[in-house]
Amino acid sequence: MTVCASGRVRQPPRHEGTHGDSAACSPRGAERQQQQMVREQYTTTTQGTSLERPENQYVYNIGIYGWRKRCLYLFVLLLLIILVVNFALTIWILKVMWFSPTGMGHLRVTKEGLRLEGESEFLFPLYAKEIHSRVDSSLLLQSTHNVTVNARNSDGEVTGRLNVGPKMVEVHGQQFQINSVDGKPLFTVDENEVLVGTDKLRITGPEGALFEHSVETPLVRAEAFKPLRLESPTRSLSMDAPKGINIKAQAGNIEALSQMDIKLHSSDGVLLLDAETVRLPKLPEGTRGGSDRSQELYEICVCPDGKLYFSAAGRYSTCQEYSHVCQ
Repeated sequence: MTVCASGRVRQPPRHEGTHGDSAACSPRGAERQQQQMVREQYTTTTQGTSLERPENQYVYNIGIYGWRKRCLYLFVLLLLIILVVNFALTIWILKVMWFSPTGMGHLRVTKEGLRLEGESEFLFPLYAKEIHSRVDSSLLLQSTHNVTVNARNSDGEVTGRLNVGPKMVEVHGQQFQINSVDGKPLFTVDENEVLVGTDKLRITGPEGALFEHSVETPLVRAEAFKPLRLESPTRSLSMDAPKGINIKAQAGNIEALSQMDIKLHSSDGVLLLDAETVRLPKLPEGTRGGSDRSQELYEICVCPDGKLYFSAAGRYSTCQEYSHVCQ
């Protein structure tokens, strides 16, 4: 047996001499001895025998096990159910609202804007630059309370308003104007005046038209075969014209009735009564002190204050003799 400095004991082989013992104690000899021992260990192992390997002292398991694994599977299943329900609701909403690549339901998106087919209901204010109907149908705005159309400036202030209510139509603005198809103003209203631009204004009511102040017009004419009546129940009726007043009845009579006086005044001209027959049936008859005999011929006289009376006609004028009516 050879004892080396490292403290290892090795039994020498049978045919090794003293030279082998000195080589075994060197570093290279020790390494060779170790390799030889390993080789002898694997060589002496017979077939069918197994080597016992030392068991690991610590075992590390990689993954999720136990209740954590069950909770994870349950959470994944819940997310899958929510995903399926959301997908089904999305499909249902798309089906109910009639979504399509061009719009939603009766609403279509075109190059000119939005197009609505059929009746549409708006629960909140609608802001639009232009609203028009189809070519073959009319535009209907309907509400249970009222329909209000507002126009605003850049600051958001209301500059014009059209309010259509159940009992009244209100228009708020600086001016209200109605134009014809060719752009001619037919009716214009502002704070100072009301202008009717039509060629003919017809009042078809049974009581006619009521004016609280003056009326300026070039012509007042009734419909064919209907009378024209100018009446002032409580005040006077005055007609003024810079060049004259022409009263004409083509197929009827002209009557001037007054509770007080009727004045025909011409500042520069004459009062002309041109007719086949002029009748003054209620003129008073002038008197002269004595008894007058009745006769059929009379002459018309005028008092200094303009009062008319008639006197018995004679060879010469008898107005002076029958002028007691002027007193």
